Amino acid sequence: MKLRDTEEAVAAGSEEIDMVISREAYLAGDDARVAREIEAVKEACGDAHLKVILETAELPTYAHVRHASQLAIDAGADVIKTSTGKATSGATPGVVLVMLETVRDHAWRTGQIIGVKAAGGVSTTKEAMHMLVLVKETLGDEWLTAERFRIGASSLLNDLLMQYAKLDGGHYGRAEDFSKE
Repeated sequence: MKLRDTEEAVAAGSEEIDMVISREAYLAGDDARVAREIEAVKEACGDAHLKVILETAELPTYAHVRHASQLAIDAGADVIKTSTGKATSGATPGVVLVMLETVRDHAWRTGQIIGVKAAGGVSTTKEAMHMLVLVKETLGDEWLTAERFRIGASSLLNDLLMQYAKLDGGHYGRAEDFSKE
C-alpha cells in the first residue's frame, strides 16, 4: 500500500513523500524489513524527496532513536522526522539532539546532507527557539534553513501569533482568538 500511495502521489506531482517506518518490524529487530520498505518507497519516489518518520515516542531509548535514524538514512531518507505530530512527545530536545548528531556524523563521514524535521510537541515559541539553538550548536548556521531543518508548526503558529499580538498591542491575546488549524 505504501508503494501504491507513493506512486500515485508522485504521479499527481508531489515533490516530497512522507512514510512512517514499521515500528513493529523495527522493535522486533527486523532492520532488514525496515530498510527494504524504505528502499522500495525511495525508488518509487523518483525525483521526489523522501521523509522517513521514526515515531520516536514509541522508541524506548536514545540508542533506538540513533539506530533508527541511521537505518533510515542508510536506506535512502532525504529527511528524517521525529513523528507524525500526533504524539505529543515526539520532538523532545533529547530526541532531536540525537537525530541531529546522527545526521552530523553521517555528513562528516560521507558528505551527504540529510534534513531533520522536529514534529510533535513543539508548540511554543520558546520550544522552537530551543530547537533552533540545538541545530546551531550541533550543526552550525548553515543548517538553519528550511531545506535542512524544519519544525512541525501547526500548534506553534498560534503561539507565534500571540507573541506578535503582544509586540503590537502590549499584551497577549487569548489563545481562542487565533486559529487552531
